[in-house]
Amino acid sequence: MENIKQQVSDKMQKTLDSLLHQFSKIRTGRASASILDDVKINYYGQPTPVKQLCNISIPEARLIVVQPWDKTTLADIEKAILAANLGITPENDGNVIRMPFQPLTEEKRKEIVKSLKKMAEDSRVAIRNIRRDSNEDVKKSKKDSEISEDDEKKLLKEIQDTTDDWIKKVDEAEKVKEKEILEI
Repeated sequence: MENIKQQVSDKMQKTLDSLLHQFSKIRTGRASASILDDVKINYYGQPTPVKQLCNISIPEARLIVVQPWDKTTLADIEKAILAANLGITPENDGNVIRMPFQPLTEEKRKEIVKSLKKMAEDSRVAIRNIRRDSNEDVKKSKKDSEISEDDEKKLLKEIQDTTDDWIKKVDEAEKVKEKEILEI
């Protein structure tokens, strides 16, 4: 019984973590180094994350400065940022790459919030699917006489409570990110 509850909680945690990772990549009006998390270049034959090849700083709220330790990678990093289609045009001055964030228009903000809501809803659906699968496991255990009817009812209620808690966490994360995006 305990392992079913633990599995449910672990799977729902992974769903929320995945959502938060997706949220971290959503462009807001502010500069965030996490936007470069998935940008990689071919460095000595290996796809290497840009974050491992340079110093990334945010000197102002709307500017990221990328300073590679190996200046020969500067052009490759610039190409990788452009290819990642982040909505930011990097400016290479020969020493560093500056990435200025333009303020988002009202229309763009609403578009971003719309995609944010879809991501959150997908996570809620995933959490409900985890609940459904777990409920089926519990009912199967009852049918196979591995647990009593009382245990079945107790487990189903605990799974539902866990589901409600995780959906609440998704809702909270969505509200925080939406507020961040709509903030001017």
